[in-house]
Amino acid sequence: MYEALDIGFFLFHTAFVIFNLTGWIWHKTRRLHLVTISLTCLSWFGLGVFYGFGYCPSTDWHWQVKERLGETDLPASYVKYYLDAATGLDWSAGLVDGMVAVLGVGAFVISTAVNVRDRSLDRRTPN
Repeated sequence: MYEALDIGFFLFHTAFVIFNLTGWIWHKTRRLHLVTISLTCLSWFGLGVFYGFGYCPSTDWHWQVKERLGETDLPASYVKYYLDAATGLDWSAGLVDGMVAVLGVGAFVISTAVNVRDRSLDRRTPN
């Protein structure tokens, strides 16, 4: 059961991260992207006040599964964990957190800008 949850969290979380970085590109996904990246930022900065900057419920739940599977000393960051695993290196937590924050906030800013632009263009286009 926990193995399946581990795989499920990996697939969901990885897809979510990729969508948060790229979902603003396609016109059809821009509104959904603005919702997902906004929720992500609210989690990082809103829930982060209570649980620590960059808090992610998905990472929290995934780490609980991994602990049930016997993994210990898990980093706070999902991205650091998988960068370490994929490269065999021990990435600096501060560097990874900084990259994630810059890319995440950047995606939020871009998403907001393209959604505002799209909405403005929609208003100007006669039906």
